[in-house]
Amino acid sequence: MSPETNREHQADPANRARLRWRARRGLLENDLILTRFLDAHETELTDEEVDAFTRLLDLSDNALMDLVLARSEPQGEIDLPHVHALLARLRRA
Repeated sequence: MSPETNREHQADPANRARLRWRARRGLLENDLILTRFLDAHETELTDEEVDAFTRLLDLSDNALMDLVLARSEPQGEIDLPHVHALLARLRRA
């Protein structure tokens, strides 16, 4: 897969803005972690990482916080290798 094909998300400013808007959370801690992560890494995220990020954003604030703080691990539909990889990056951020 060429770098251009892997960067479809990055080529669309509307998609990038939508992701950043969805990262705003009701729980301040989530909001800070996610927006700081995007500030530092948004331009280098692959489409697979964006998919993982989007799956995490579909969770409730409390479930997301538990995952980010390693109080729990992904289960069910989000128990995917690329979600685990992105969580590892978020936990280091």
